[in-house]
Amino acid sequence: MDLYPFDDVYVQRLREGDRWTEEHFTRYFQRLLLMKLRARVRSKEALDDVSQEVFVRVLRSLRAPGGGLRDGRKLGAFVNATCNNVLFEHYRAGDRTEALNDAHEDLAGEMDVEADFFSAETKVRVRRVLSSLPSRDADVLRELFLEERDKDEVCARFGVDRGYLRVLLHRAKERFREEYRGGPPDDFRPR
Repeated sequence: MDLYPFDDVYVQRLREGDRWTEEHFTRYFQRLLLMKLRARVRSKEALDDVSQEVFVRVLRSLRAPGGGLRDGRKLGAFVNATCNNVLFEHYRAGDRTEALNDAHEDLAGEMDVEADFFSAETKVRVRRVLSSLPSRDADVLRELFLEERDKDEVCARFGVDRGYLRVLLHRAKERFREEYRGGPPDDFRPR
């Protein structure tokens, strides 16, 4: 699965209710949400409920007066943050009574084989791209996104302040995007 380069035009099409853009949006993010949620919710029904709530909230926020998102390039991060909020509410509602590992095992048999393939393929591609980056860039990305370390810890490890960490992260993400986009573009074709 290739990362799609979202922009302000794409987000504007979502705001306007463009059918092609909405279909691409749901198809693209459904795969990503499935990968994220399947280890975090205990049933297929809860997985469907949470993912649908994420889509509803993102579209509602984008279409609200003021738009909810100022930079179209950050649509992926916006969807991820919305997903985190919906998951938090889901957990608070008392739906999380089993350990995450048990939930993952229960869902494993029900999950789509294609999603497993995309997940494995994406992991291999991400590892390959990370190994091609300068070591500092790869280390920053690994620690912040894969290991989910606190930014203060990462600052201490690299001996930089948070302002400069932001610069390092921006550069590393740009290099990662350039390398990752070396593959074929997504199947979305604007009208």
